[in-house]
Amino acid sequence: MAVAPWPPKNPAQLGATFKKIGWIGFITQLVLLAIPLMLALYMVLGFSPESPARKGIDLSNYLSYGSLIVTIFTAVWFFRYPRLGRRIAASDPALSGGGVLKTIWIGVWASAIGIVFSMLLLFGSAGRMLFVMLANPQTGLNISPQIGTNPGQFISALDGISLISLLILLTAELVVLGLSMWLLYRTATPQTKSATQL
Repeated sequence: MAVAPWPPKNPAQLGATFKKIGWIGFITQLVLLAIPLMLALYMVLGFSPESPARKGIDLSNYLSYGSLIVTIFTAVWFFRYPRLGRRIAASDPALSGGGVLKTIWIGVWASAIGIVFSMLLLFGSAGRMLFVMLANPQTGLNISPQIGTNPGQFISALDGISLISLLILLTAELVVLGLSMWLLYRTATPQTKSATQL
């Protein structure tokens, strides 16, 4: 694949693309992060009861926090793109094509890491729910556990909250990856006369 020369032939167009994509990515991530952050705050402040099945060290907790931290990082990273777009449009001599591509690649890799975390967590949560359902009678699932029963064999509302949060985080990271790949394409390929602005 041919790599576009730097500085770009149309810096105003490339700068406008960076500004648009940066704001779209940042605002989309803020909207999608609102629910998982509220749910995490709810759980951290201790408003939700601790399930006996969830006591102890659980790797999924660390992966969940890692996924949330990666999504926050990519939101902050996308906040940089509008400023970078203004610098590109102004033909800042301190910018280099390699530096701009490196900035985009950091966003791509961060979103890829977030996707891997979210996918591992989704497989773990779905697998746990499947095993709980298979361990129970196939006629239905007891929602309110009886005293003396194994709490690890019940599905709670926290399982549903966890799955919804993971799906939202995965959606955010997929949006970020798509937008980052679009910026990478627009920056790394030579512009032709038929190229249209986003």
